[in-house]
Amino acid sequence: MTDFDETPLVEPGRRATALRNVTATLDVFATHFPRFPVLPGVLLLEDMVWLARLAAPGGATRWRVADVSRVQFRRAVQPGDQVRFTAEVVDSRDTEVSCRVDATVDGRVVAGARRVRLARRRT
Repeated sequence: MTDFDETPLVEPGRRATALRNVTATLDVFATHFPRFPVLPGVLLLEDMVWLARLAAPGGATRWRVADVSRVQFRRAVQPGDQVRFTAEVVDSRDTEVSCRVDATVDGRVVAGARRVRLARRRT
């Protein structure tokens, strides 16, 4: 998804936050699941990874995803929810950055990745 509803607040090399309003008009809800619409976890993960790339020093285009570990999905995200994403850089080297990312709704964690490892893109 990656088009956040609020311009992300970014402190390059330190952290980033962003908001997404989950609307009932998203195409994915027609099939996932019509009677009990739930935002697919892979879309939450995509937003979490994108925000980690924004938080990394030098910006998103400088980095590619190397791996994501210790991902947890704790609660369903449904239409009407506002998801707050927070990424924090926990280790930064010249060729690699590691971030911790959480997604919350109303202050409750709905998903998180303990480590999003980014590697510098080859030019």
